[in-house]
Amino acid sequence: MTIFVKVKPNASFNKIIPINKNQLEVFITAPAKNGKANEALIKILAEYFAVAPSSISLIKGLKSRNKIFEIN
Repeated sequence: MTIFVKVKPNASFNKIIPINKNQLEVFITAPAKNGKANEALIKILAEYFAVAPSSISLIKGLKSRNKIFEIN
């Protein structure tokens, strides 16, 4: 499954807001430095979809707020 995610780092809370079937808006408390936001985002998505973090791969958007993930 391919998921499109718009990330809002440095938020005061962690929250996932579903926009539609394949699109999410995610607020995370981690800063967007040294890949910390991406790591936190993968953990939050793993909890949301009830899969292991290793099942989630970042396909596009390593340094962008708009990201594409593949979930196996």
